[in-house]
Amino acid sequence: MEFRGKSSIWRRIVRGFEAFDSWTAFSLNEGGRKFGELYARYSEALDRLQVRGAKRVGVEVAGEALTLGVGGLLVMLTLALPAFREVGGDDWLKKQDLAVTFLDRYGQEIGRRGIRHDDSVSLDDFPDHFIKAVLATEDRRFYEHFGIDVIGTMRAISVNARASGVVQGGSSLTQQLAKNLFLSNERSLERKIKEAFLALWLEFHLTKREILKLYLDRAYMGGGSFGAQAAAEFYFGKSIKDVSLSEAAMLAGLFKAPTKYAPHNNLPAARARAADVLSNMVDAGFLTEGQVYAARRNPATPVDRKREASPDFYLDWAFAEVKRLSDDGKLGSDRVLTVRTAADLQVQKQADTAMESMLRQYGDSYDAKQGATVVMDPDGAVRAMVGGRDYGASQFNRATDALRQPGSSFKPFVYTAALLTGKFKPTTTVTDRPVCIGNWCPNNYGRSYAGSMPLSTALAKSINTIPVQLASAIGGDNNKAGRARIIEICRLMGLNTPLADTVSLPIGAAEVTVMDMTAAYAVFANGGKRADPYATVEIRNSHGDVIFRHDRDLPAPRQIINANVIADMNSMLVKVVEEGTGKKAMLPGVRVGGKTGTTNAYRDAWFVGFTGNLVAAVWFGNDDYQSTNKMTGGSLPAMTWHEMMAPAHQSVELKPIPGIPAIAEPKGAAVAANGEGKPFEVLGAQRPAVLNPRALEAIGGIDTLFRTLSTRRGANSAFLEPEAQPRRAAADPVRSVGGRIASQ
Repeated sequence: MEFRGKSSIWRRIVRGFEAFDSWTAFSLNEGGRKFGELYARYSEALDRLQVRGAKRVGVEVAGEALTLGVGGLLVMLTLALPAFREVGGDDWLKKQDLAVTFLDRYGQEIGRRGIRHDDSVSLDDFPDHFIKAVLATEDRRFYEHFGIDVIGTMRAISVNARASGVVQGGSSLTQQLAKNLFLSNERSLERKIKEAFLALWLEFHLTKREILKLYLDRAYMGGGSFGAQAAAEFYFGKSIKDVSLSEAAMLAGLFKAPTKYAPHNNLPAARARAADVLSNMVDAGFLTEGQVYAARRNPATPVDRKREASPDFYLDWAFAEVKRLSDDGKLGSDRVLTVRTAADLQVQKQADTAMESMLRQYGDSYDAKQGATVVMDPDGAVRAMVGGRDYGASQFNRATDALRQPGSSFKPFVYTAALLTGKFKPTTTVTDRPVCIGNWCPNNYGRSYAGSMPLSTALAKSINTIPVQLASAIGGDNNKAGRARIIEICRLMGLNTPLADTVSLPIGAAEVTVMDMTAAYAVFANGGKRADPYATVEIRNSHGDVIFRHDRDLPAPRQIINANVIADMNSMLVKVVEEGTGKKAMLPGVRVGGKTGTTNAYRDAWFVGFTGNLVAAVWFGNDDYQSTNKMTGGSLPAMTWHEMMAPAHQSVELKPIPGIPAIAEPKGAAVAANGEGKPFEVLGAQRPAVLNPRALEAIGGIDTLFRTLSTRRGANSAFLEPEAQPRRAAADPVRSVGGRIASQ
């Protein structure tokens, strides 16, 4: 019975499997049959849709176009999103821009940036001949295109190709407005892409008249003037409503290059540009030759506005700094501000003069067309900036935005990292010998090896193999670990740009900015403290109240490198100038430390140097990375550094370089040998004597008192009561900014 029971269960299991197998086979067979029928129907339907002959070609092209179109839309969406983020919300048009008046460190006005919304002059009140002059010159097809003038762009590409250079712009008026409203002057493909998408966005959200009005109100037109109304008042002393045809032509000519064609700076160039505008109006069919004849014969004459050239590169950078402070909520809601900067117009003038004079005298022989420099105090306060040879021709700031290889001027950071390990001193013996990392073997400038020498001599002679060996020693015989430590030290000292970790990093293959190099060398000049560059020293709102002070509202500089290490580094960097490659930067009576730099194929040449008073970096090269004619950092850059700094150190209290004893200052003009036995003559006017810190503090106190009196008089109070004066001063102590900087 037990056996038969087990057999019965087994038969049931077998039958169950057989049933499942039968069902599975039937389902698969039936499913296959139905799928076959469906596929046959699908094939028949496709056969009926099949196109042959010429129609098939059209269908294939349409299909490919659809595929590419969908892909193109996805790419455009990817590119457009970063551009639309620049708008910053739905209330972009209602936001009031900052209106900033900039003062130098001594309280003199040096320029303005930003704009106040001024709707007092409507578009209907603008003279018809001014509107026509602008459109004929900047965008003749303004009312026909959709934000991007495809025809105009193709025409500009054709003209520029024939001329082998940029002689005609292709940006529409809407694109220019997009740049003015949302973007910077950075010259990059990314900015041009954003500009194009933002132009389309503006055309979708605004009418043509609104776009034109915004453009006329917000474009920079030189002389610190923003918008046509402000420019008409500045250059001609009248409202834009009253300008003549010749004056309108001169104003319309400013949009292309406001500094270059500003009539108070270069009247002949402004009149020549105005003549071109009149010709454009005739070519566009807006006026006849007879209608512009009188304007040609009687060109516009601006009112006398003679003054020092505006430090435009500096002001652009300072304005960006103020906008960052505003965006961070440090300035409150007031949009009309007065900013006292660290700018020194005497140093700025000398930097401008030295840069232009050197390029004019030596640029052709060295095949160098551009240069940049930054001069700052050891604490990071920027005194002067030259972002390029001609702001009117190009507003791209090569001092803050251009990334260039520093060459051997990068080596002090490697040496600093080496000293920090405790394994090296300036007197440590190192050996210049062949070194290879993989297939890369660095060579010295003379393609020879000098053998054993002290570490200080290796830096003075700019030996290339030594930094590579130091990188390995820093990382404990691991070159990659050593390079990581060097990058860490560079970040600490102020090199903020991404530094590519390559085997050639120790000899300066990474890319940096002139501003960052100046700030990093300031660490040597101030004894090892971080020196973040800044322009803004004090900001007052429209009521005259101090709402920001750099020394009060930002953290004090922190010590980042041991003072003993800095002293050792400074002893070596002084030797570079006095005995090595930087001799042409020497200042009689002033100790100078620094380092030259020259990159592969002579594309970049640098000198970065410092005294106890000032730090400056000088770069020369070409925007298109074309090689110079064997220009080294010890030639034109060192010579330019000397020409800037010699007058800047006259009639000032000389401070020693940390760890380096000062030498007595000789009497007489500052001169130095130029390498040919001849002295360099200091360019331009000599730097005038300056007040000492106590005198500046006293003047600052008087300034505060006058502000207080002015405030009280505004409140119907003729004078402060005698007993109120000391209480007021105690309650609102404002130390002279100029005096504070001069004493640092």
